[in-house]
Amino acid sequence: MNDKTLYTLLVYSENIAGILNQITAVFTRRQVNIESLNVSPSSIEGVHKYTITAWSDEDQITKITKQIEKKIDVVKANYFTDDQLFIRETAFYKLSTEMVFGNPEICQVIRRSDASITEVNPTYVIVMKFGITEDILKLYHTLNDYGCVLQYTRSGRIAVTRSTQEQVSEFLDERENNHV
Repeated sequence: MNDKTLYTLLVYSENIAGILNQITAVFTRRQVNIESLNVSPSSIEGVHKYTITAWSDEDQITKITKQIEKKIDVVKANYFTDDQLFIRETAFYKLSTEMVFGNPEICQVIRRSDASITEVNPTYVIVMKFGITEDILKLYHTLNDYGCVLQYTRSGRIAVTRSTQEQVSEFLDERENNHV
């Protein structure tokens, strides 16, 4: 990944069947792997927000963003670096109950990492953590070193810009004013 940067694309579209396939096809054609993908309704009614991360160089990510924005059902697309966004992920760690309660250090690691135990039964303990990717991975590697991890998963990234409103709001306002 030498000269590559992790970019986050925020893509806004109408909620139309097939648009996700059109967006991911742009990455496939350019042979850029999507690291994470999250789709949800945005703060604007009828508009969905896609949060996509990918390692790329700026020239390539600019071209990808422009191609995505040309799709008929895409309202707006922008790319960002991590310092331009507020970012979070969620992770679940399924741990061996016997190992967790047999080694007090594991519970200390969980507490120090601001994770929470959400379920305990005789077989497994479910730990949940919200945070940035690095902290989530650090906890995973630490728990894995204890040999107590039965399963692990993390969500795709969710992100908002550091501006006061969705950037697509400004775009939609301008478009509405130009059509009046």
